[in-house]
Amino acid sequence: MRNSKYLVFIFVLIGLQSCTNSKTEEKVLVEKPQKENNYFDFTNRDDQFMGGIKMIPVTTPKGEFKVWTKRIGNNPNIKVLLLHGGPGMTHEIYECFDGFFPKEGIEYYYYDQLGSYYSDQPKDKSLWDLDRFVEEVEQVRIALGLHKDNFYLYGQSWGGILGMQYALKYQKNLKGLIISNMVASIPEYQKYSEEVLAPKLDPEVLKEIMDYEEKEEYTNERYLDLIVQHYYTKHIIRMPVDQWPEPVSRSFKHLNPDVYVTMQGPSEFGIKGDATLKNWDVKDQLSKITVPTLAIGATHDTMDPAAMEWVASEVQRGRYLHCPNGSHLSQFDDQKNFFKGLVTFIKDVDNKTF
Repeated sequence: MRNSKYLVFIFVLIGLQSCTNSKTEEKVLVEKPQKENNYFDFTNRDDQFMGGIKMIPVTTPKGEFKVWTKRIGNNPNIKVLLLHGGPGMTHEIYECFDGFFPKEGIEYYYYDQLGSYYSDQPKDKSLWDLDRFVEEVEQVRIALGLHKDNFYLYGQSWGGILGMQYALKYQKNLKGLIISNMVASIPEYQKYSEEVLAPKLDPEVLKEIMDYEEKEEYTNERYLDLIVQHYYTKHIIRMPVDQWPEPVSRSFKHLNPDVYVTMQGPSEFGIKGDATLKNWDVKDQLSKITVPTLAIGATHDTMDPAAMEWVASEVQRGRYLHCPNGSHLSQFDDQKNFFKGLVTFIKDVDNKTF
């Protein structure tokens, strides 16, 4: 187990679900249209008692577990499920959506994936598998009554990987897909990190980081401090560490290192070791995605913005949103451009003007 400082500073460089029973019966909830002033009205909703929170049972090869979700708002036509990054981070990284989605009448769902803070945290590492997570998302969708006429899937970083993989199998259930701050290839991400971003660091800082990497001293406090001060503040969230938003710091504290290390690897400077996502690549499959898709990139991201723009051109109905002032967490460091573009996409799809 990593030390407490590591848990505070470790983060999502790529941001870096339970095999569903094939006989699972899908029950789509039919809702009555809501009046504009009823956005926060829980009347006649089955989650009223818990204020929008549902603990959803998911079936996995290792048994049944529960995952945490929370609904905000009422809109029968627009329901956005938020897939957090990590892997192993939490929904808390998106609490800033509260400042933008409600005023636009957008219904949305916070969701901690299995292994993440408010959900069950089993210790069996075989559960930290991409295909299993895809099936988890499908079970969550069914339990929440989301369907092709209202279901928007938003995934950022690792959540973007999960969103793309979900769409490739279950896009018939989607109204729209948002891939935020994620490219379609981990090897491509690694190449960009090594050949473009690393050389931008001070040579002495880079050398010291690489020395720790070579010795695999990933929990060394000096190594972590170098990564955070010289890399994260430029490419993860462009703010001094002592100014990081409280939900970001809180989410770091709640990160599950078992999930993170299994899928992302032990390094804070790319995908290393035997990480299960190390060779993930769906570049040759993106053209199969036919639903309206928004790809979001940022100038200072850990991901190549040109590669994220390419994602939008490769899917059959894509749009690219560029955040000129943003990095990996552009929902915080370029909020104006991020939310304006995201809301516009959702409304355009809903109005059939996309």
